[in-house]
Amino acid sequence: MRTVLTTIGLLLALTLFGTVGFRIIAGSSWVECLYLAVVTLTTVGARDPGTDTASMLFVVVYLATGLGIFTFSVFQLGSWVVSADFNTMLERRRMQKRISDLEGHSIVCGQGRMGLEICEYLSERNQSVVVIDHNEDQIHPVCEENGWPFIVGDATDDDVLKSAGIDRAASLTTVLATDADNLYVVLSARMLNPEVKIIARAVGEKAVEKLERAGATRVVSPFRTGAVKMARFMLNPSIEDFIEIADSHGNELELADIQISPQSNYVGRKLMETDLRSRGVMVIGIRRESGERLMPPPGDAVIQSEDCLFVFGNTDAVNSIVEHTDEAV
Repeated sequence: MRTVLTTIGLLLALTLFGTVGFRIIAGSSWVECLYLAVVTLTTVGARDPGTDTASMLFVVVYLATGLGIFTFSVFQLGSWVVSADFNTMLERRRMQKRISDLEGHSIVCGQGRMGLEICEYLSERNQSVVVIDHNEDQIHPVCEENGWPFIVGDATDDDVLKSAGIDRAASLTTVLATDADNLYVVLSARMLNPEVKIIARAVGEKAVEKLERAGATRVVSPFRTGAVKMARFMLNPSIEDFIEIADSHGNELELADIQISPQSNYVGRKLMETDLRSRGVMVIGIRRESGERLMPPPGDAVIQSEDCLFVFGNTDAVNSIVEHTDEAV
């Protein structure tokens, strides 16, 4: 892009030089001098610039110095139009248009192994996702194959997060290589959107508290999580196998949480009076806004505004209830 701007600048400077030169020599109007400069430079020759000695000498010098620059510039612009850079620019504009149409989507910062797993998980559940990574060779083929919108850039840059639609996003996860980068992303994202859910990976244990203070909704330490899971397999392997049903690819069951808004028709109703069970969903826990937990909840538990229902059931039923909680009856 810098080469193109330089080329255009040379053409403008050359045209300006010719216009001023004809103005000084011929004394014609500025528009007429501009016309003479253009037709002379392009060798169209639609009009004789003049037959006096000064005019002829200026034309000779102007063509000698400018024709080569003009030809080279036109060649450069033509090459750029059909080059990969031009196609890349058009592709990025189309990509930005796709992202600008999204709302309530998820942003994944980092397209490593963990980032790829996150994107696949969200995609399988029909969730819109935007990927950010600085490595174009890594992000382009993967996202192109899966149809994920992506941005090549530094996720710690506020402008890049804005381009990804952070102000309209429902959630963001950052799985960059270092805790420092993840911390910076959390700080930036929280400042740009105070309501977005932020999930951050912590490489070191000392970073967990810092990430939480910076504004992360949840912080995941892969080493700790993996260790706890291995310990659970040692103690309760059958239960862990059952729980993994909700995490396996291609399954028909889902674990999810449903946030009850003040407008929901579930508010004020007893759990046993709702249609959740008939729709293929079982409520296994309720977390009140005060922090109180009902696990398992009794059938006569009254659903309150801002409750969080933990449900387990058919994937389609869970997704339908999550998306249409306010219209539920």
